[in-house]
Amino acid sequence: MNSITSTTLEGRLQPLMETAGIPGVSMAVLRHGKVDALAALGVRNTIDNAPVNIQTVFQAASLTKPIVAYAALQLVDAGELTLDGSLAHFVPTVLPGDAAFAAITARHLLTHTCGLPNLRAKNQPLQVHFRPGEWFSYSSVGFNYLQSVMTAITGEPLEATMRQLVFDPLGMQSSSLEQSASFQDNLAAPHEGEAPVDVPRYPASASFSLHTTAADYGAFLGAVLRGERLKEATHCAWLTCHAHVPKESAERLRGQPTETELDPEVGWGLGWGLEPNHGTFFQWGKMDGTRAFAMGSMAEQSAVVLLANSNKGLRLMREAAACALPGAHPAIRWLNACVSE
Repeated sequence: MNSITSTTLEGRLQPLMETAGIPGVSMAVLRHGKVDALAALGVRNTIDNAPVNIQTVFQAASLTKPIVAYAALQLVDAGELTLDGSLAHFVPTVLPGDAAFAAITARHLLTHTCGLPNLRAKNQPLQVHFRPGEWFSYSSVGFNYLQSVMTAITGEPLEATMRQLVFDPLGMQSSSLEQSASFQDNLAAPHEGEAPVDVPRYPASASFSLHTTAADYGAFLGAVLRGERLKEATHCAWLTCHAHVPKESAERLRGQPTETELDPEVGWGLGWGLEPNHGTFFQWGKMDGTRAFAMGSMAEQSAVVLLANSNKGLRLMREAAACALPGAHPAIRWLNACVSE
């Protein structure tokens, strides 16, 4: 596949951004396992119209999850965490005495088959809605539980573990699970429509709190494509389909889906969404005023990451995927059906 230039990327994205009313975007395309082109378009915010550049830091929302999974799998390779052992002894106070909770393993959390909800309402008690391992139901709460387990294992905050296992080894110096003061001068503000929105300062979260640049996330995608820092068998398991997703639905807490209700072309590995028939992995991100998307192919050794400071950013994911991995993508069809704008 031929290289693509930053100018070409920007030329393809610019008219789509303008039509959708998306203030700012940053994007990286990888070829042969390395970042081949970077694009930076639009503005960081619509108040002073400060321009986006390739050093601009964006919220990455759930693009956090695969990168935390990467760190967790390194703990598996180090013998500090097992994929199939009960995790309840690491954090025994969450749901004490609950047999279903005690059955949850790291594999269940990474594959979104743990039975925990996606989000936890403050006025609702936490519960396991189905027997872990029975089916897929996307769970951000599950990744928060994984964070508690990793913290118990390492004895340090998740940010420190990520710095040691991911950010520093991969040279991701503009990435953090915390909103670093060093980001403030070049931080993309979230927008609903064309209006900036205030977002609370969150503590580090394994589910959603990554701040990063397209170049930094591209460095991570390169490590995924090259299989760096993981044993070969672990890397293979990371990108092997463990469960298929329900059609047109990311969260399914009640009623085990029948075979005909599952999407045969979209599944989940140990932290990545997958197109099993295409050999493609993916993840999307969605928070107030922020959207993100990443996709890659081991066979093609190509990948793409898109970061947008807009609630309309996923309107660009089809074009973003086409820049790195042309062709139809069942994952994008599924996301368009089950993830509202």
